[in-house]
Amino acid sequence: MIQIRAEHHLDVAARERLLDACFGANRRAKTSERLREGRLPARGLAFSATRHGRLIGTLRLWTVEAGARPALLLGPLAVDPALQRQGLGRVMMHAALGRAESLGHGAVLLVGDAPYYDRFGFSAASGCITASTSAILRGFIASTSDTRTSWPRRS
Repeated sequence: MIQIRAEHHLDVAARERLLDACFGANRRAKTSERLREGRLPARGLAFSATRHGRLIGTLRLWTVEAGARPALLLGPLAVDPALQRQGLGRVMMHAALGRAESLGHGAVLLVGDAPYYDRFGFSAASGCITASTSAILRGFIASTSDTRTSWPRRS
């Protein structure tokens, strides 16, 4: 049985190994890592997925500002490569976005794969956040290379 729960400090080593397996050794050089540098995940918004006591998934959200507006930065989302394409990432996304909304957060941004994230209400947009059917606004930080990031702005 798979359990999605709050991340524990005991998850750190396994989480780092999972992130290396999913994103490679140079994952720390990515723009999204620069945005998270020196920060802790937002309170109550760091998740671990476990099966039989083994970490198989991770998802964290981070407090950031988009202009002068508070927002959350989503990521990284990682699932054990042997278990990908079975729906665990989707379940973790819904759990994380639902929790963020219940805690009163109003916007979630990310750097990521638009075709994957659009199913959760994110859209590739240059310079704007688009509203979804949910009360939480979701935006996609479009980046053509991993060295430039444009923060979505609300019109």
